[in-house]
Amino acid sequence: MDSILKELAGKKSSYKIKEFINKKIEKAKSNFWEYCKVTNPDFYYEGRVFLKDYCDLLEKLYRRKLLLPDGRICRKLIINMPPRYGKSRTLVLFCQWCFGQNENEKVITTSYGDDVASDFSRFTRDGIAEESVLDETIEELITEYENVPDEEINSIKIVFNDIFPNVKIKQGNASFEKWALEGKFFSYKGAGVGGAITGRGGSITIVDDPIKDEAVANNEFALKKIWKWYTGTFRSRAETGAIQIINMTRWASKDLCGMILADEKESKDWMVVCHEACDENGNMLCESILSKEEYLSLKNIMPDNIFQANYHQKPIDLQGALYKKFKTYKYAPEFEKICNYTDTADTGKDYLCSISFGVFANQAYVLDIYYTQDPMEKTEPETARRLNLYSVRGAAIESNNGGRGFARNVIRILKEKFKNFKCKVKWFHQSKNKMSRILTNASNVMEDVLMPEDWKERWPEFYEHIIHFQAAGNNEFDDNADALTGVAEILVGDVKVGSSLSILKNK
Repeated sequence: MDSILKELAGKKSSYKIKEFINKKIEKAKSNFWEYCKVTNPDFYYEGRVFLKDYCDLLEKLYRRKLLLPDGRICRKLIINMPPRYGKSRTLVLFCQWCFGQNENEKVITTSYGDDVASDFSRFTRDGIAEESVLDETIEELITEYENVPDEEINSIKIVFNDIFPNVKIKQGNASFEKWALEGKFFSYKGAGVGGAITGRGGSITIVDDPIKDEAVANNEFALKKIWKWYTGTFRSRAETGAIQIINMTRWASKDLCGMILADEKESKDWMVVCHEACDENGNMLCESILSKEEYLSLKNIMPDNIFQANYHQKPIDLQGALYKKFKTYKYAPEFEKICNYTDTADTGKDYLCSISFGVFANQAYVLDIYYTQDPMEKTEPETARRLNLYSVRGAAIESNNGGRGFARNVIRILKEKFKNFKCKVKWFHQSKNKMSRILTNASNVMEDVLMPEDWKERWPEFYEHIIHFQAAGNNEFDDNADALTGVAEILVGDVKVGSSLSILKNK
């Protein structure tokens, strides 16, 4: 390139300049990285290696040359990258370039809000519609300079229309959210998460940053809503053989990426590319975008969980989980007593959580967890069976919302079916605020409640719910934490089990 510029230097011929520009245009037609460089030279230039790698990856995806580890053609790509690194900007240019490759492409994009989705659509459309000023620019330079400087030649603005002059926006398509190319019925649809896209099918589908902020990341209801919309609406819009892209900063373990990766069958079809702003050796992803000094400054002023999510792609909910770590045991000691704490289900969506545990040296060794949404006609006999099986001698059952009747039936079944008169089951009304109790006793739970080493495999649903339980924000399920808190309360004497069970007030 330098040799070409040197050849042109000092020459006034517009033909020679156009010849040089045409070579750049020809490269941009067939190479996505070159397209980005000539249309947005201020951001895409040699030396930004990660951006070139990103562009090359997208081009391989489009041309069906990207391969999964098992050798299959990859059509599904997840990109996790910090903010400000051009991931959305690159995808806008990618959509433009794809239309240049094939006018028959049908693109569907979605973002966390309608405004953001409209911006994505508008930038794509406006880039295609931008009028060329190439000839005028060259003539101005020839007029202004006797010898056109190299830097002026190299900075001549090149737009989509210079590269793909036959691709035009259909006249009358003023909508940013939905538009078409000339001769086409439909080319592009943009919508916010949850928006309507029915009746549209896409050959290229893109999810761009579906989570807005920390508030959404900490809201399990919002995360489930996004997943439901994606699986029930958006995913079904992909045509057979379509390429699918999810582009986002990681926020939560159950965000869109997390849910896909948690599905063993689904995850095999996706390639995941994850970029951290700074690697474990202290090397910055791109100094010209975020310097080491800026990175360290952000680290000092931002909450750690937000910083780790934004710049290291570490889910915020794992950072903000109430229970950081549970102790485990391999061999159980000889117990001083065996107890149980049961939180009955309040509503149809609630879980019954019944925990049986042995006590030794004022620590609880969990023996069994019964965690279910089954109705009382199933849970009453099953709870009684487990109390008998694990030789429980003192059981406390919350009497709130039907717990008293539940406890009476458990006692009856123990006596009638199992001839067990040793297990003392008592009920009580829990008047203290649930979340306050959970937060107050969290450290006691982590310190004094021990799980068997294989508890993840033995009680998978309980495990998933409890490790994601948030210290702040909305938790869809709290019966697990409530029952663990009850175990800790028994240990410290706030709840007494046995023949004279009582709640000690104002402890």
